[in-house]
Amino acid sequence: MPKETMTSRERWLAVLTRQTPDRVPMDYWATPEASAKLIKHLGLGSLSEHQITADLLSSSPRREAAYRLLRTALDQLHVDFVIHVGPRYIGPPAPAPDTDIYGVRYKMTEYGTADHDLPVYSPLEKYTSVEEIESNYTWPSPDWWDYSGIADQIKGWEDHPIQGGGSEPFLFYKYLRGEEQGFVDLALNPEIVHYILDKLFDLAYENTCRIYEQIPDKVMLSYVAEDLGGQDNLLYSPKHINTYPLPRMKRMMDLAHEGGAFVFHHDDGNCRRILPSLIEAGINILNPIQWRSKGMEREGLKQDFGDKLIFHGAMDNQYTLPFGTVDEVRQEVRDNLRILGAGGGYIIAPCHNIQDVGPAENVVAMYAAGYEYGWT
Repeated sequence: MPKETMTSRERWLAVLTRQTPDRVPMDYWATPEASAKLIKHLGLGSLSEHQITADLLSSSPRREAAYRLLRTALDQLHVDFVIHVGPRYIGPPAPAPDTDIYGVRYKMTEYGTADHDLPVYSPLEKYTSVEEIESNYTWPSPDWWDYSGIADQIKGWEDHPIQGGGSEPFLFYKYLRGEEQGFVDLALNPEIVHYILDKLFDLAYENTCRIYEQIPDKVMLSYVAEDLGGQDNLLYSPKHINTYPLPRMKRMMDLAHEGGAFVFHHDDGNCRRILPSLIEAGINILNPIQWRSKGMEREGLKQDFGDKLIFHGAMDNQYTLPFGTVDEVRQEVRDNLRILGAGGGYIIAPCHNIQDVGPAENVVAMYAAGYEYGWT
């Protein structure tokens, strides 16, 4: 096996700047339940999967110990994982139990082997005008967060990519207005859409500025995301995308580039029709490459956009990782390297969070194959 000559940060940076890395970088996305399963599979720690999951989700000191176990597991698999930084909340308490600081209430919902908090109350759904919202609702302030500890979050992790700042406001817009009302607003209530998105994007912009100020020139990646695609086509019309989120996303992308960061754009499903507009706005990295979605075939993406985008993901999370065989996983790694990695511009990763319905053996096989076949 060849010898590594780069750190994870150097490896990512080589791909992002169209240089040749020693090997193709590998990243990790997973639910806490899947991470706990991987930790136990690798024989790390004496705690049960249930306890490790709880610790990864907690805000207690046990959380840091659980993340040390996870990072040890990822080191064993040669994963070039990203360090995420962010401020600590110090503002007013949430208005009620199971409610966030925006007033969105959640309910824990069981999904087979995992539980997820889903929004069940949207605080702005009942309002019919901007004036009503302004009279009855208090928007969070960036001063509700303490940014002073961000520099400490990267100590000891300088050899890894650092991700901080960014935005995904339309996802949260629908939490505030409700899923159905959020879609209705695009057609019938444009003034409400513009008003709420301005509030959310302004908060994200200031949050990002303050993160950059704490660790100048250290942030490599800023996450400017929106889930614009469904399984077979866009969730929204190109007209609505270009009217509402995209101009505000471009402002975030410009800020990231001014701060020396690359724009990491997460967009589930089939977003192909809007990719030219996103590229023009300034995205650098496209994730997660759900190639089983109609229109997201890897060969076409590489041919049409390979000189403009870095591809991140593409390890299928609908069949291959959860339900495929180890041989199928290894073959998909080889296919992705051959197609998306041709001439560079690819980072191996799952196409969204690994779920714990699948075997940990497949996760190990993905990274083992990436390490075996990814040398350049």
